Amino acid sequence: MKQFIVSCYLLIIVCLVATTFVEKAQGTPFVNEHIYHSFWFIALWGILSLSACWYLIKQKVYKRKEIFLLHVSFIVILTGACLTYFTGQQGVIHLRQDKVTTQTFKNTDTQMEYPLPFAIGLDTFYVSYYPGTEAPADYVSRIYTDEIPCRKAEVSMNRIFSHHGYRFYQSSFDEDFQGTWLSVNHDPWGIPVTYSGYALLFISALWILLSPKSNFRRLLKHPLLQRMGVVFLLCCWAITTQSKPIKREDADVYRTKQVMYNDRVVPFNTLARDFVIKLTGKDNYQGLSPEQILLGWLLYPDEWQNEPMIQIKNKELQQRLGCGSYARLTDFFDREKGYRLQEYWNRLHQSGKQDALLKAITETDEKISLIAMLRQGTLVRPVPDTGVQRLSDRKIQAELLYNQIPFSVILYRINLMGGILLLLCQWSKRPLFRFRSFRRITFCLLLTSFLFHTFGMILRTYISGRLPMSNGYETMQFMAWIIMLIALCLQHRFSLMACFGFLLSGFTLLVASIGQMNPQITPLIPVLSSPLLSLHVSLIMMSYALLGFIMLNGIAAIIYFRKNEEEQVERLTLLSRILLYPATLILALGIFIGAVWANISWGRYWAWDPKEVWALITLLIYGIAFHTQSIKVFRKPIFFHVFLIAAFTTVLMTYFGVNYFLGGMHSYANN
Repeated sequence: MKQFIVSCYLLIIVCLVATTFVEKAQGTPFVNEHIYHSFWFIALWGILSLSACWYLIKQKVYKRKEIFLLHVSFIVILTGACLTYFTGQQGVIHLRQDKVTTQTFKNTDTQMEYPLPFAIGLDTFYVSYYPGTEAPADYVSRIYTDEIPCRKAEVSMNRIFSHHGYRFYQSSFDEDFQGTWLSVNHDPWGIPVTYSGYALLFISALWILLSPKSNFRRLLKHPLLQRMGVVFLLCCWAITTQSKPIKREDADVYRTKQVMYNDRVVPFNTLARDFVIKLTGKDNYQGLSPEQILLGWLLYPDEWQNEPMIQIKNKELQQRLGCGSYARLTDFFDREKGYRLQEYWNRLHQSGKQDALLKAITETDEKISLIAMLRQGTLVRPVPDTGVQRLSDRKIQAELLYNQIPFSVILYRINLMGGILLLLCQWSKRPLFRFRSFRRITFCLLLTSFLFHTFGMILRTYISGRLPMSNGYETMQFMAWIIMLIALCLQHRFSLMACFGFLLSGFTLLVASIGQMNPQITPLIPVLSSPLLSLHVSLIMMSYALLGFIMLNGIAAIIYFRKNEEEQVERLTLLSRILLYPATLILALGIFIGAVWANISWGRYWAWDPKEVWALITLLIYGIAFHTQSIKVFRKPIFFHVFLIAAFTTVLMTYFGVNYFLGGMHSYANN
C-alpha cells in the first residue's frame, strides 16, 4: 500500500507539471476540460485521499495527534474542493440600469443558466479614483433585491454582497458605465468545509512547531545541535554634451516641483529620473542630471534629437537601424518611409513570429512614444488645483533621497562580495570564523546591510503609502530583507548562515536590479488592496527565503562530504531538517491564505492558475522529505541534501518560470 500511495502522489505531481506546459500550448479551456475538471483527475485525488486515510489508521498515526491532524486537514481541504466541484454553482450576472431586475446567472464555461431565488437589479455603477489622478481606486456597484422589504447593498473589489447563500463579487463593467458584471458563487457546502480544513492546517502547524513531543522540538534538543550551539530564532521576522544643456542650477529649481506621473503626485525629479532610465538604461547621461536632460528635450528638442542616447540591446535591430548600442531619435525616421519601426512591426506581426526582435522593437517603440508624449505636453502634467492632496515637504525630501540612493545596486554588490569573501574564509585552511573578533565583525557587517536595506524599504513604504509587495521588484526586495533577517537570527553561532545570507540576498537583489522588474512606485490596483494579500506575499517570501537557505546548506554539505568531514555533514543535515519544518508549513499557510483572498476578491479560492499549481507542486515535493519513516532513503544525509537542492528548482519555476514563461493571473512579468 505504501508503494501505491507514493506512486499516486508522484503521478499527481507529474500530471500537474505537465499540465502547466500543456496549458501554455493549448490554452486554459483545454486543460480545464481534459485535465483539471476531468473524471480521471478527480478520481486520482480521491484514490490518493482514501488510500492515505487507510494507511494513516493502519500505521496508528493518530497516536501522534499533531501529525495526524495535519494530514486530516489536507483531506478536509480536498473534500471541500470536491463538494465545491459537485455542488457549487459559479457564473456571472449582467445588470443594467435600464433593465429592472434579473433572476438568473450564467456559467460562461458550460453556458448553463442557474435561477436565483430572488431578483436583483442595478441602481448605479461608478468608478472611484485616487485623488487627482485617473488611476482607479475601486469599482462600485450599488444593487438592490426585488423583495419586501427591498434590500440595498454595495459590491466592490474585496467587498462581497452575500444574500440567501449567494455571494456576489465585482467582476467588470460596461464601457458606458450604465451596466455591471458580477460574479456569482453559490457554494453552501464547499467553502465552509474548505475553510475548516484551512483552520485545521493552521492549528496543526502551530502544534507541530510548539508541541514538546513533536519531531521538530526533538530535533531542536539534539545533542549535536547543543554542541554546535545553534540558537534557532524564527522572528516575525562629468562630461559636456554637444546638445544645448540647461544649467544645473537652473534645472535644480524644478527638482522639487510637484507633477502628476504614474497616477500619483511626485517631485519633478522622479519623472525626470524615470525618463532618463527608460531612454538610456542609466539614471544619468554624460554627467548631466535627470532634470537637465528632461528640460533639454522639452525646450530644445531639435538639438537633443541628434543625441545618441536611446539604448538598443538587440544586435539585429541595431543592424537594421544602422546604429550602435545607442541611437538618435532621427535614426528612427526616414523622409520616404516615415517611422522606420512601423515597417518592421507590420512585417513581424504578419509573419506571426514572437521573437526577440519583436520584443526589442516593442521596447524601443515605448521609448519613442515617451519622447512623443513629452513633445505633445502629455508626459509632464501639473497638479490640479482641486481634488488632489499635494505632497508635504518631508515626503518630497524622502522621495528625493530614495531616488538619489540606488539601494538595490549598492546592496547586491556589497552582499555578493561579502558572501564570496566569507565563503573563502570559511573553507580556507585556517578558518577565520574560529576567532570571536572576526565573527563580531561579520555580524556588524550583516547588521549594517540589513539596516540599510530596512531604511530603503521604510522610505519606499512612506512614499507609496502602502507595503511594498505589489510587483516583482518589490517582492524580490522583501524576500532579500527576509533572507537577511533570518541570517541575523541564525548566524550568531552558525557561521555559514552569515555567508548564505549575504549570497542569497545579493543574488535576489541582483535579479531585481537587472531583470525586467519595474522599480517605479505606482498606486495599487483595486483588487490588490487587501491586508490578506500582504500577509499571503509575506508568508510565501519568508518560505522561499528559508528554502533558499536549505538549498545552500545542501551545497555546503556536499562539499564537506567530499572533504570527508562527516560531523559537519551531520550538523548541516540536522539544520536543514529543522529549517524544513517552518519553511514548508509557512508555505502551506501562505498558499491557503492566498486562496482565502482569492475567494474574497473574485469568488473562487482555487482556479488552477499556473502559479497556484506550481506553488502546490513545490509544497507536494518538499512534503516528501518529511517522510523518513516510510521512505527510508531520506535518512541518508547526502540523498536528503541532493533532493532538497533539486527541489529548489520548483521554487525558481514558481517565481520566475511562471512570471516569464507560463504567465497567468499571478504573473509579475508586466508589472
